[in-house]
Amino acid sequence: MGQKFSVISEKSKRPSPYGFNFPCNQFGEQAPGSDEEIHSFCTGRFGITFPQFAKIDVNGEHAIPLYKYLTENTAFAGFSGPIGLMMKGIARKMDRDYRNNGNIKWNFTKFLIDRNGGIAARFEPTESLDKVKEKVEEALGGVV
Repeated sequence: MGQKFSVISEKSKRPSPYGFNFPCNQFGEQAPGSDEEIHSFCTGRFGITFPQFAKIDVNGEHAIPLYKYLTENTAFAGFSGPIGLMMKGIARKMDRDYRNNGNIKWNFTKFLIDRNGGIAARFEPTESLDKVKEKVEEALGGVV
């Protein structure tokens, strides 16, 4: 996922759209290591070239202000594709009301922020990167 998003960023013919990686260990303990270990894993395994921040919480009372804003101002967009069926079961176990709140459901949830700082789109982790690329192109007003 990270490698494909890096390719979208690198192929831009306009000022670079940026991806930012905020590691989080709130989903199946997928990021249990230190910030350095997580960075090494993401760059080595996925070829991530965009900025990576320190590990954070995205949900709950310890969520950073950015994610409080993002989750309070967007709705869950639903899971798609075959993996979406599996994700529904996982999300339901974590939050019985998962469909009706903006909480992050799993790692790799993405947000597109426009040039003015507004939320242009939210993408759940099962959304195709083609759809993400399409929305980035729209936001940039041209081809990425």
